[in-house]
Amino acid sequence: MIRKIIVIDEEKCDGCGICINACEEGAIGLVEGKAKLLRDDYCDGFGNCLPACPVGAITFTQREALAYDEEAVKKNITKQAEQTPLPCGCPGASSKVLKKSSGGGAPGRFDFAAAPKSQLNQWPVQIKLIPISAPYFENAHLLVAADCAAYANGNFHNEFMKNKITIIGCPKLDEGDYTKKLTEIITQNNIKSVTVVRMEVPCCFGIENAVVNALKNSSKMLPWRSVVLSLEGEVMEG
Repeated sequence: MIRKIIVIDEEKCDGCGICINACEEGAIGLVEGKAKLLRDDYCDGFGNCLPACPVGAITFTQREALAYDEEAVKKNITKQAEQTPLPCGCPGASSKVLKKSSGGGAPGRFDFAAAPKSQLNQWPVQIKLIPISAPYFENAHLLVAADCAAYANGNFHNEFMKNKITIIGCPKLDEGDYTKKLTEIITQNNIKSVTVVRMEVPCCFGIENAVVNALKNSSKMLPWRSVVLSLEGEVMEG
């Protein structure tokens, strides 16, 4: 179906990222310093990004939307998350320090004030999405965890995440090895310690192995600890 879709002139684009925040559909990302339409099928044609662009790099065209290329979008979002802390690509990949509220929910609803508080101190948390350098890494105690661990252990936030910067992954489902990314994070930031929390299943050892190799590659003598959880969430080692 022919419809209105934005066109971004990369020569005019200065990479300010304003259009990314203006796009309510999350169709625009920042790739190699330039705004790029990542999802034709997300572009609603309303043009919220058009007046937001300070250099007039955005116009409209009439054409069919291109098929969604999932792998290309994943690569673009991962690349942008590694290169810049600016909010770009998928809005959920924007890097930020999380501020804790004083609690309290709407009347008659779940009592948030009485519920255990989240100990997550930053966003994003996925190893593949987290930037290599960010303010929250300064003097941080780093937790590298298998993503299943928080579901297995009921006290995961208070026992493992408290006062740490948490990054998670699944070595079986994620493509590639985490070693290079973790090496760069440890090398480029003043990390104080590293804690690994993984499940007892064999495939989960990959996340610990990546941390060990990253510590070796960084040539930093950091204190580190490995915790192994059973499928019931109990601490087996560590």
